[in-house]
Amino acid sequence: MLRSAAITQGIQRSPNRAMLRAVGFGDDDFNKPIIGIANSYSTITPCNMGLNDLARRAEQAALLAGAMPQMFGTITVSDGISMGTEGMKYSLVSREVIADSIETACNAQSMDGLLAVGGCDKNMPGAMLAMARMNIPSVFVYGGTIKPGKLGACDLTVVSAFEAVGQYSGGRIDEAQLTAIEKNACPGAGSCGGMFTANTMSAAFEAMGLSLPYSSTMAAEDPEKADSAARSAEVLVEAIAKGIRPRDLMTREAFENAISVIMAVGGSTNSVLHLLAVARTAGVPLNIDDFEAIRQRVPVICDLKPSGRYVTVDLHRAGGIPQVMRLLLDAGLLHGDCRTVEGRSLREVLAEVPSEPPAGQDVIRQLSNPLYTKGHLAILKGNLASEGSVAKISGVKTPVLTGPARVFESEEEALAAILAKQIREGDVVVIRYEGPVGGPGMREMLAPTAAIIGEGLGDKVALITDGRFSGGTYGMVVGHVAPEAAVGGTIGLVQEGDSITVDAQQLVIQLNVDDAELERRRALWVRPEPRYRTGVLGKYARLVSSSSLGAVTDQG
Repeated sequence: MLRSAAITQGIQRSPNRAMLRAVGFGDDDFNKPIIGIANSYSTITPCNMGLNDLARRAEQAALLAGAMPQMFGTITVSDGISMGTEGMKYSLVSREVIADSIETACNAQSMDGLLAVGGCDKNMPGAMLAMARMNIPSVFVYGGTIKPGKLGACDLTVVSAFEAVGQYSGGRIDEAQLTAIEKNACPGAGSCGGMFTANTMSAAFEAMGLSLPYSSTMAAEDPEKADSAARSAEVLVEAIAKGIRPRDLMTREAFENAISVIMAVGGSTNSVLHLLAVARTAGVPLNIDDFEAIRQRVPVICDLKPSGRYVTVDLHRAGGIPQVMRLLLDAGLLHGDCRTVEGRSLREVLAEVPSEPPAGQDVIRQLSNPLYTKGHLAILKGNLASEGSVAKISGVKTPVLTGPARVFESEEEALAAILAKQIREGDVVVIRYEGPVGGPGMREMLAPTAAIIGEGLGDKVALITDGRFSGGTYGMVVGHVAPEAAVGGTIGLVQEGDSITVDAQQLVIQLNVDDAELERRRALWVRPEPRYRTGVLGKYARLVSSSSLGAVTDQG
């Protein structure tokens, strides 16, 4: 029996049917599955401004496939627009709001299935959390990647504009060049174009079988993207009939597949946080050390921005995520028996993919000739991060650095110091009280890290924080330091000038201060007053878990 029978069947449900008739149901429609289309369309951001067209195509396809679609809205925020401001504190919070809103709408209306349409970074994990919570047949439709901006022969992304600020501050470009980059970086609809967070999480969806093959790398404005949305609706109707549910697909092996793909494509540090959260919600045992274990065996084989040369549309032309997965499967680095929302196994899906990437391209490399022999997301531990931290080490020329701490209590303080040329080669920049509780909201430090790159210090300094990093960040950066400063973590005890070692080879992040001195400082430490007591940020700070557990708010 359909779940929606609770609102469509029986004499007692006559009033319910009366209201459904007002929104388009006829006599023959009450026995059809009801599909919720969670549409995060918005003109806030280019990432989401094309989603209405995709949602409408999916709606039409669902009707033709014999279902009754019901569209409802969910929110988005723009990480790129809020970056470097107080507004960025709402970004990670929005993941929970998206999950809560989808769960609320679908469960309140007894929907039989969910088709979620999203674009910006938190849309993907927010939808994944809702799918894992409800466990009703579901499929995700990614809004698609933006095409690269052009300035002369150079491909641009929004990160180019962030880095241009540092380049201008450092006297490496003039204001006219800065303005030219600004005007050309984002040419149309779609999510940020490198292997940043949105494209990383859409790739994870595809790797786990919750989105259709090739859909995670399609350009937002290309016709195939809308066609894929329509096909996704058809697949969802079939999944309802077959009883295929998200937790059937969200197995331990599927999470390992997603992590392997993220390592292979050089994906975002945020994927660690989000996959930990989704796994916990789905009841799958997964911890931060699993990422390190997979990193040790999976190389980086895609040359993608932010640290590489190409953007996601280039990856799509080279074969997309299926081509990457075929190479990994043939090397024994994927679990081929995992099911997909189509009902096929991953091995069956990848049997249709060439065993080698196309000739004449160097976006995807063979495993015998990787960019890096190990994955790029390293888990570092030590007295500065006893629960762990996440370092993105792709493109790092100096994997070991010991230097004096330059301590800042907020992102704004650090950025001002960088732009004022107060950071020197060999420094270790510490940005604290930016964690899930302390921020609250665990802001992304793209503005200071991009400024460091723009100043020409990317290989010469390290930056550590209990906040997060944008998917567009690269360099010697270590985020998600846990425990965070606001709950008494050691990062809150660091003093200006202390020696800190960041060692991406030995996986160590260490404050070089003896235990007795640390205990003395700890005894003197006073928990700061919350920055927010009311509103969504106040509520979030009271509920949120450690970043090492995914920064979830429904801990149970």
